[in-house]
Amino acid sequence: MMAGLTVALVLIPQSMAYAQLAGLPAYYGLYAAFLPPMVGALFGSSRQLATGPVAVVSLMTATALEPLATVGSQGFIEYAILLALMVGMFQLLLGVLKLGAVVNFLSHPVVNGFTNAAAIIIASSQLSKLFGVYVEKGNHQYETIYRVLESALDYSHLPTIIMAAIAFAIMIGLKKWKPRLPNVLIAVVVTTLISWLIGFEKTEKTTFDKISCATAVSLISEYNSMIDVLDNSIEERVKLTNAMADSTEAYGEKSHQVIVLDHKIDMINLTISNTKEDISGLRTELRLEKFRMIPDEKTGNTFCNNKVPTSDKKSDGGIWRLKIGSGKILEDEITFFSGGAVVGNIPAGLPSLQVPSLDVSIMLRLLPIAIIISLLGFMEAISIAKAMAARTGQRLDPNQELIGQGIANIIGCFGKSYAVSGSFSRSAVNIQAGGVSGLSNVMSGVVVMITLLFFTDLLYHLPQSVLAAIIMTAVVGLLNISGFVHAMKANRFDGIIGIITFVTTLFFAPHLDRGIIIGVLLSLGYYLYRGMKPNIAMLSKHSDGTWRNRDRFGLKQCKHIAVVRYNGSLFFANVSYLEKTVLELIPSMPELRHILLVSNGINELDASGEHMLATLVERLRGAGYVVSFSGMNDHIKDTMKSTYLYYKIGENNMYRNVEKALKSIHAEAHEGSDETACPLLEVVMAEVEEEGTV
Repeated sequence: MMAGLTVALVLIPQSMAYAQLAGLPAYYGLYAAFLPPMVGALFGSSRQLATGPVAVVSLMTATALEPLATVGSQGFIEYAILLALMVGMFQLLLGVLKLGAVVNFLSHPVVNGFTNAAAIIIASSQLSKLFGVYVEKGNHQYETIYRVLESALDYSHLPTIIMAAIAFAIMIGLKKWKPRLPNVLIAVVVTTLISWLIGFEKTEKTTFDKISCATAVSLISEYNSMIDVLDNSIEERVKLTNAMADSTEAYGEKSHQVIVLDHKIDMINLTISNTKEDISGLRTELRLEKFRMIPDEKTGNTFCNNKVPTSDKKSDGGIWRLKIGSGKILEDEITFFSGGAVVGNIPAGLPSLQVPSLDVSIMLRLLPIAIIISLLGFMEAISIAKAMAARTGQRLDPNQELIGQGIANIIGCFGKSYAVSGSFSRSAVNIQAGGVSGLSNVMSGVVVMITLLFFTDLLYHLPQSVLAAIIMTAVVGLLNISGFVHAMKANRFDGIIGIITFVTTLFFAPHLDRGIIIGVLLSLGYYLYRGMKPNIAMLSKHSDGTWRNRDRFGLKQCKHIAVVRYNGSLFFANVSYLEKTVLELIPSMPELRHILLVSNGINELDASGEHMLATLVERLRGAGYVVSFSGMNDHIKDTMKSTYLYYKIGENNMYRNVEKALKSIHAEAHEGSDETACPLLEVVMAEVEEEGTV
């Protein structure tokens, strides 16, 4: 119970921060931290894995939904809950079918490259909250960052920056000097108290007639008009789309009526696209406007442009800006703000249980990203669970963990949760605090439930910049530059694939799925390439008594026997490579008499491989060469027997290992030979022209 309480002290502020990273109101993070931790603990395999909102899944949720709905809107929230259901169903299906191994398609270098890029993207996405600025998002992440920095140079809210700095100092300082203390919670409590005491949030509601700035009035009127144009265009598109569906059913896809409607829809789409660009430009202009407030208790406060003289009336001295959402600016309730952004009102009480609204067309559009989130989220969760299992000695079942994560997402979405996964930081806190069973995570959910019921008012004054600081501090742990170096040392191509995944994910952000898809395709392509050209080596006697690669160890080759070791499966993609290698030996060895294929590495033989072996053996024997095999495993022999290739080769040409093969074939192959020292019986070093004898 104490471990669960400790985790909850980290979970509550983190979940609110991650919800905003996902483009949702902060309290939806609390909903995601309520049911999923309990359900994941009950059905999962790991005893200490802390399920709930995490940074990467939150970022990918926002990425998936931004093209479908306005961030933070009711439609956006409904799609986020629907996405959680799809993620959970896919994970549950994989677990029930015992397909946990499917995560192997996400190789470690790809995941490392993606995670490092995601950490940078997540951190940079919080810059606007740190500076207290508001900008339009660009098509790429770097465009958005440029706009944030440009806006920050024009005007930054100093108290907002100070709040973030205080939070950073508390979290980093306590983590270093007092790691057992809940540094995130302490940072939240301290900054929330300061925010409340100094009146950090300053807002003023007024009406259209209280703005004495012609430019702003004109921009607001034009902005509202463009919103009306956009709404009407979208409504018209819906009508045309429905009419097109009816016409298609009545007259067919190629009918004149359908073609005319299709053209009209294209024109409407163009209008919508242009209108959105105009609205974005107007919104940017309005956000850049700075106002002064002229207090007047009798007639009401007046707002004028910061550059306009205020005659004999004095302003309050502060800079006020217009608060703009995604919809129209209501002329009878215009909001100006001069302070920092806070979390604001959080609905008290538990989320109402409801079935997510199912929209098949939206589900089909979300399916690819849902699969990616499912695999990435599970890979993150299982990696954490494995690390803890190695420490505690518990038995871990990946398929059961998939079931646990899947059910957590499914049950969670009925309680208005978005997609969740296992958290590294909170799992570490759990195990350090002494959590030994899933009861600790159940306790975490109970604490969140109590917070939702009784303490939501205390979170009103929590600064948004502090939530940004919490996210940025948390994602530092995702950075792993040494992973690139390690992958490069293990396999140069793996390292390159990891770097390409990292660069492409950064470049295509916020479209994160493109980066990871490129990484997966490169990994599969490299796997196929390696399968097409498996390792083939010519063997000779080594000083330790074994047969080794002659080129690697500088050994001489026997004149009459070619011992060819093949390391790989024999299937349609690589059969020609083995055939080509063996046939190229013949002109390079004029005194060749016998070819021994060392087959220990062959663990798969398909129809193409079997046909190639049959043709190769027949061709070599026809040319006067003897062909034999050693080390062939029983599974491959069974395949060869079923096609009669085994009997065609002859059981007398099948040997258990290289040593027995050479004892049987050496004398016959060397009959009448002038080779005095055979490299297959004793160590004979090859001569190297540049260095003499090796």
